[in-house]
Amino acid sequence: MAKPKKTPRPKAETPKGFRDYFGAEVTQRTEMLRKIAGVYHRYGFDALESSAVETVEALGKFLPDVDRPNEGVFAWQEADEDGKGDWMALRYDLTAPLARVYAQHRNDLPTPYRRFAMGPVWRNEKPGPGRYRQFYQCDADTVGTASMAADAEICAMLADTLEEVGIPRGDYLVRVNNRKVLNGVLEAMGVTDEGQAADVLRTIDKFDKVGEAGVRELLGKGRLDASGAYIDGVGLSDAQAEPVIAFLTSKGADAEETLTNLRAAVGDSAIGSEGVDELAQVADLLAAGGYGVDRIVIDPSVVRGLGYYTGPVFEAELTFEILDEKGRKRQFGSVAGGGRYDGLVKRFTGQEVPAVGVSIGVDRLLAALREKGRVTAHDVGPVVVTVMDRDRMADYQAMVSELRQAGIRAEVYLGNPKNFGNQLKYADRRHSPVAVIEGGDEKAAGIVQVKDLILGAQIAENATLEEWKERPSQFEVARGDLVAKVRDILAAHDLGGLG
Repeated sequence: MAKPKKTPRPKAETPKGFRDYFGAEVTQRTEMLRKIAGVYHRYGFDALESSAVETVEALGKFLPDVDRPNEGVFAWQEADEDGKGDWMALRYDLTAPLARVYAQHRNDLPTPYRRFAMGPVWRNEKPGPGRYRQFYQCDADTVGTASMAADAEICAMLADTLEEVGIPRGDYLVRVNNRKVLNGVLEAMGVTDEGQAADVLRTIDKFDKVGEAGVRELLGKGRLDASGAYIDGVGLSDAQAEPVIAFLTSKGADAEETLTNLRAAVGDSAIGSEGVDELAQVADLLAAGGYGVDRIVIDPSVVRGLGYYTGPVFEAELTFEILDEKGRKRQFGSVAGGGRYDGLVKRFTGQEVPAVGVSIGVDRLLAALREKGRVTAHDVGPVVVTVMDRDRMADYQAMVSELRQAGIRAEVYLGNPKNFGNQLKYADRRHSPVAVIEGGDEKAAGIVQVKDLILGAQIAENATLEEWKERPSQFEVARGDLVAKVRDILAAHDLGGLG
């Protein structure tokens, strides 16, 4: 009789496009989010934790492909008796769930409703270097007011947040534009076809890369790119293209000059003039709050999600240089963005509800902080109480309990205590700052040995054998002084936060 086939073991690997986060990374992210939440809370925003799963219907038209609901999102159809259950999906961002929450609970929520949310989102897209299918977002939104004070406040809060987490002034810039101004430019050009309008907006988005001359070519017949390939243009005449060029080159020395240039670019367009007026209000409010052009600036080149936003749009850009994978210098780039979206809640209520918000890319901001040296490559592990005699585990547990009650992160070694060297290797792998040692002789004498592992590692790098044998990093203290000595060592290494 044939032997039954063994069930193959599952492969121990993460799914494509996903990754695992270990202690130091999680600790760093948690600390950064704590600081961001502190700023949001200071501005009067309340925390919201919504469901990670929404119906595809609730996520709606802002998905990449509404005709195929499982494109762009991780979606599945609930099974029921007739096979026609609802389509469900992991949330694609934190804004669409907010629209559903507000529409569902609006009678119980204050108006305006100010909320912030932090958590993972999922996108069923092709992964790439540094691009994963699960990532963290950190949002703040105000729903229920059309006042430009809400937009100005979001910009100010974004600037304060970047400084709070460790991006110094001069290394970032919050840039502000308005979708209505762009609509006014299209109107001044005489562009009414939606497809042609989308082509013009895509061309505007390339201004930073190809410059004024490149944009002129792309709006006209086309141009050769750096590889020698020919890129077809939009096919506009020089006269039609002129409002775009005027718009893109309208940034002046200050907000007043920029706004004057923008008014000229939109011409007689009513929607364009409305957009410039809104930008003027935002600029005035920010100036009144002490936010100068060194922090927040009106910048017509900002183009983001323009099918989604209905008014002001903004983007936080980090301006310091880093080296790319080929060793070339480049600016770090955008870490956050947002704007006014007045049509999202209307899908549920039938009535337009004004809203404005911002989303911070958590992983990118954390990467920026590492570039600036504001977070270390690893975190600090616990104090390790070693085990010299397994029959005296109660003594060691008493020690670790005293350390914990004093606010010091600590643990007892729970592996096989037979080889003491393995215990110190364990402490080293845990990045432990201190090891506590109490053998039978120490117990009888009422003392403990406290080993400064950080100092010991520093000495070991350069010490002679004689210096190493003197063990200047190991201290003998009375048992009752254990907590005080550990605190002294942590303070000496500027680790007072551990106790």
